[in-house]
Amino acid sequence: MLYKDDLESPRIITRFLTQDDVTPWMEYCNDPIATTFTSFPHKKTASEMAQYWIDLSLKRYAENRLGLQALLDKETGAFIGQCGLLQQEINGRLEIEVGYHLIRRFWGMGYATEAAQMFRDYGFENSAVKSLISIIHPLNEPSQKVAMRNGMKLVDTKAIFREHEYHLYRITKAEWEVVRNV
Repeated sequence: MLYKDDLESPRIITRFLTQDDVTPWMEYCNDPIATTFTSFPHKKTASEMAQYWIDLSLKRYAENRLGLQALLDKETGAFIGQCGLLQQEINGRLEIEVGYHLIRRFWGMGYATEAAQMFRDYGFENSAVKSLISIIHPLNEPSQKVAMRNGMKLVDTKAIFREHEYHLYRITKAEWEVVRNV
C-alpha cells in the first residue's frame, strides 16, 4: 500500500509525524487519564514517552509498516492527536489496524470517529486488504464506541497482543462497502 499523508476530512487534515511533534505530544503523554490504556515500556517522563512514541512512528514509516499520523484541526491548526493505519501482529497474524489517540481536551467532539473513518476509507480504497481491525483494551469503552461508529464489530474478547488480552474489532471490505454508502 502506498501510504500518504495530507488526508482530509471535514474538520481534519493529516501529515506524517516529525521530531517537532514531540513537544505537542507531551500533553497527551503527561495526562494520566489519556494514557490509562497506553503502554510506554520503561519510559518515566512525558518527554521520554513522547520521544519514544514519535521515534516508533518514524521507524514504522522507514520500514514501510505504515504508522500513526498527526491530526490537525483544519480551522485552527491545533495538534489534536494521532491516527493512522498500523501493521500489527495479533493472535500470531499480521493485520492492518486503524489506531487513534487524541489529546484529552479534544475528546467528545467527534474527532476520533472522523479520523478513524477517514483512515478506514483510505485503507480500503488504497489496498487489497480484506478487513481492518482496531485493538482495544477491554476497559477502554470510549475507544470501543469509536470502533463501533467506524462500522467495526467485536470479534474476539481475548485477542493476544503484546502478551496481553485485548478486544479485537473488525470491519470487512464487504461490510465497509455497505457502511460507506449509508
